[in-house]
Amino acid sequence: MPLYIQISELLAREIAAGIWPDGARLPTEVELARSLGVAVGTLRKALADLEGRGLLERIQGSGTYVRARAKTGAIYEFFHLELKDGAGLPTARILSLDRLPHPDFAPRFGSGSSTEAWRIRRLRYLGDAPAAVEEIWFDVRHAPSLDAADIPESLHLFYREALGFWIARVEDRVSVSPCPDFAPDGLPFRPGDPLGRVERISWGNANTIEEYSRNWFDPATVAYVARWM
Repeated sequence: MPLYIQISELLAREIAAGIWPDGARLPTEVELARSLGVAVGTLRKALADLEGRGLLERIQGSGTYVRARAKTGAIYEFFHLELKDGAGLPTARILSLDRLPHPDFAPRFGSGSSTEAWRIRRLRYLGDAPAAVEEIWFDVRHAPSLDAADIPESLHLFYREALGFWIARVEDRVSVSPCPDFAPDGLPFRPGDPLGRVERISWGNANTIEEYSRNWFDPATVAYVARWM
């Protein structure tokens, strides 16, 4: 994503997390740009994006204020993992991409007639911290062929812009489960370690199930957070 969108998404997540509560006055553009390590021009584009989405209000001669709302419209609207000491911008690294028979443990997608699905396995980061490993499944009818290099970090943005559907609602079930064996080496958690697990079913804009995912997160640094405002 362009840098200003990364900054916009980071601030949107911090607003959703309550780090910047409704009515809060942001630091000056110079101060905020310095704290984020970006140019003032980049920050201004990010703030303009948030203002256009109704999350910020600029008052001439006074400053920029938060106008929080229940739904931020952020790319990571449904991403509920947060660092325990802050929201952190989510990023991801693809570990594998495979076209496989539809798994027995996942619900049927769309009309239920398809027999194959794409499986993406990824390592998730929040800021610079490795936070979770995840496995995502979706129907091959949306994309008969895929290359991992063409898949961006935000799958929901990819669905909307490249595959022609979007996620409208989700159902999460949170539990504890051993870290899966596909977790790469060098992480704070290893295969077999007890981790938090989020099992998610996602419905698309046509009110049919379009995605199934399992996400194993490190409870030492990450919390699952859902808010209603």
